[in-house]
Amino acid sequence: MDFNQFLALTKEMEKAPLGGLDSQFKFAPKLRLKYSLEKIKASQPKEAAVLALFYPDANNSTHFLLTQRANYNGTHSAQISFPGGKIEDSDASKKQAALREAQEEVGIDMSSISVFKEMTDVFIPPSNFLATPFLGFSHNKPEFTTNHEVSKLIEIPIKELLNDDNIKEFPMQTSYMGKINVPCFYFDKHIVWGATAMMLSEIRDLF
Repeated sequence: MDFNQFLALTKEMEKAPLGGLDSQFKFAPKLRLKYSLEKIKASQPKEAAVLALFYPDANNSTHFLLTQRANYNGTHSAQISFPGGKIEDSDASKKQAALREAQEEVGIDMSSISVFKEMTDVFIPPSNFLATPFLGFSHNKPEFTTNHEVSKLIEIPIKELLNDDNIKEFPMQTSYMGKINVPCFYFDKHIVWGATAMMLSEIRDLF
């Protein structure tokens, strides 16, 4: 998708209704339940925010950024996600937290990012987080620099998100889940599943 075409679409996307849980749960592992708001509140989740950042490449083709987490002794070690993290007391808003975390993790200039849409919260039971995704764009490709939390940058053309051929199902196993088949996006040999796939599903439906 040409970046000028993408920019024109953002005006419509700002006003468009969200797919919500119906969109998200197209890519939820089958063992995952649709938690009620009451149950989510009862678990007292930590709040987080992530940034889905869109930008043009050298050919003016629209891309978005994913990251592979570094290996660490934790629930989401080495998984693929959007830049983002826990909301801190110093953050003025969830949006500001998403931008700050992205700046810390991948080195973006916060002032160069235009945020145009807040998406549906995603509850992440294994780590007890409630994550709010934000959509933003930069008119130019940022000069990315990663910190210790990120092992790899994964730049995806938006056309690959919209390509049905990239919707797959693979067996996955983690420290908190036995081996089961999960729906996922398969981007250039990268398996994107779980909460990030659920976020991408709603973004895909918005397009």
